[in-house]
Amino acid sequence: MAYWLMKSEPGSYGWDDLVRDGRTEWEGVRNPAARLHLRAMKPGDEALFYHSGADKAAIGIMLIAREAAPDPKDPNWVSVAVEPARPLGRPVTLAAIKAEPRLASLEMLRQSRLSVSPVRDEEWTAILDLAARSA
Repeated sequence: MAYWLMKSEPGSYGWDDLVRDGRTEWEGVRNPAARLHLRAMKPGDEALFYHSGADKAAIGIMLIAREAAPDPKDPNWVSVAVEPARPLGRPVTLAAIKAEPRLASLEMLRQSRLSVSPVRDEEWTAILDLAARSA
């Protein structure tokens, strides 16, 4: 299983929307590096749902429900299907992520504009630790 971080503006589509819908197509990604990450996803992988914009925090965990397929709005790009798995005990803010030494190499910090990025096993554990510690 692999781990990912996927960003969305909560005003456009947030965690509560995903929980309400039960499943959604993660579409509209228009960055070549992010497209590579979407193509690497497999059903059963997990992804942090990260609210970008004003919130700037990891909110919950999504399950990748279907591997990459052509984006319904533009077949030159790809999308994946995601489902809500569980909320984090508490949101993990960007400030908390930046302050955690175990997350110094997190791709999201290195390439902050990238909307989809991988998360290493030890980084995943660190983020879950932060979510539990905050609770």
